[in-house]
Amino acid sequence: MTVKFGMIGGGVMGEAILSRLLQQKIYAPAEVIISEPMAERRDYLQQEYQVQVTADNAQAANVSGVLMLAIKPQILSKVTTELRQQNLRERPLVLSILAGVTLETLMGGFKGYPIIRAMPNTPAVVGQGMTAIAPSESVSLVQVELAKTIFEAVGQVVEVPESLMDAVTGLSGSGPAFVALMVEALADGGVLAGLPRNIAQQLALQTVKGTAELLQDSGLHPAQLKDRVTSPGGTTIAGVATLEAHGFRSAVMEAVNSAKERSEELGQT
Repeated sequence: MTVKFGMIGGGVMGEAILSRLLQQKIYAPAEVIISEPMAERRDYLQQEYQVQVTADNAQAANVSGVLMLAIKPQILSKVTTELRQQNLRERPLVLSILAGVTLETLMGGFKGYPIIRAMPNTPAVVGQGMTAIAPSESVSLVQVELAKTIFEAVGQVVEVPESLMDAVTGLSGSGPAFVALMVEALADGGVLAGLPRNIAQQLALQTVKGTAELLQDSGLHPAQLKDRVTSPGGTTIAGVATLEAHGFRSAVMEAVNSAKERSEELGQT
């Protein structure tokens, strides 16, 4: 069977994408090869998913369809130098999930390749990710659709101009940490109000999860849902007033913007 999907790097995010691609039968195990420097990790991936594994990045890159880069940005130049030293037959579609690495940088390392820059986030591990993709000019519509199919295996996908990728990083890339902080704060508030820690944690987590699903399924604007919950002189409006007094919304907005600015800085290093 032809090897159609290669991945350089077999870490947590790479494994999350791999597992869902196989589970949804987008690729068969025999069509996949993963390069990974750690022997223990290679053995695990081979035993768990029955895919081909190698320590040779060039072998993983010499595939007919898609090459995913799931490595640390700091070692990209080492990998591209290694691949340039090999006379590879194939020019697969390159999907990069390297944070902050621009299309210009990627095209410098993969001359003549169609390239798509992607930014998935950590909920991809449970199939609830949000991925933004930005294709280079040489990418065909068919290849864009293929990339969407791959990332839809781990959640939802949007296509954006590359100029917006740092904003995506600030919102959906860093956003899970902000939401986790919100869950923790809600639980701490419950404990402050007298709830046992385990009950407070359960209430906070399900409240955030349920609210997100309600907003998604109903199509309501968040302000509409907030208005439905806040009755005149009630408990919720009292809490909302406290959040407003402490600059809750502006703090979240600034957090996203700060993360976006840091992403821009990292892309320039």
